[in-house]
Amino acid sequence: MEVWLTPLLETLALPSVGLPAVFVISLLSATLLPLGSEPAVMALVSLDPSLFWPTIAVATLGNTLGGIISWWMGRGAEELYERTYEKVRHRSPSELRALAWLKRFGPKACLLSWLPVVGDPLCALAGWLRLDFWPCVLYMAIGKFIRFTVYTAVLLWWFPGLLTVA
Repeated sequence: MEVWLTPLLETLALPSVGLPAVFVISLLSATLLPLGSEPAVMALVSLDPSLFWPTIAVATLGNTLGGIISWWMGRGAEELYERTYEKVRHRSPSELRALAWLKRFGPKACLLSWLPVVGDPLCALAGWLRLDFWPCVLYMAIGKFIRFTVYTAVLLWWFPGLLTVA
């Protein structure tokens, strides 16, 4: 994977690439790959503050599409699991509590898909549990939009010296 990922990220790091870079990085970071989209968003907005809303929109779209990919991966994994291990069902008490919590909140739990560490697996679990697709997508998009907007605004306007480009 490193063979193609490193050159891709080097290309996307070029300032001239801008919004497409934010989109690709946001999409990849919302899958189970260990990436973060915030540095790309912050870099572009600090280079050109007039791109604040377009960058937020593109990052939200990319991140939501990544969440959709994770949802479908969870759905596919559940179908494979059911075909392969349908007779074997040994789940720990903590796993059962987590699944019960997710089922209780339903698609609204996808509002938390923006959280570090647990957000991406949460989207996959929503697919695994076959939570309604479109409501999950809506809640993912809302959560991710709020995160990008608040995170970027706070860093840009409350800590402007933090992101000075040399």
